[in-house]
Amino acid sequence: MFHEHHSRSLLKATTWFLLAFTITFITLTIINQDWKKGLLEAALVQALKAFVYYMHERIWNKSNYGQKLKKPAIVMK
Repeated sequence: MFHEHHSRSLLKATTWFLLAFTITFITLTIINQDWKKGLLEAALVQALKAFVYYMHERIWNKSNYGQKLKKPAIVMK
């Protein structure tokens, strides 16, 4: 079984944040027809989503559901 480090979860959350923020910002700017309002709303929504995503990853990391421990192909003595 492998254990994902906190730094990996944080990096994944950050890259997801950037992608999702861009999509949310563009969508809200079009809807509101105001880029400043779109920027503020996108920042608030994505900050919350990044935190929830990080916590979700950490919770799933405690589970071994769907994972198998692989045995080494070569046994060294």
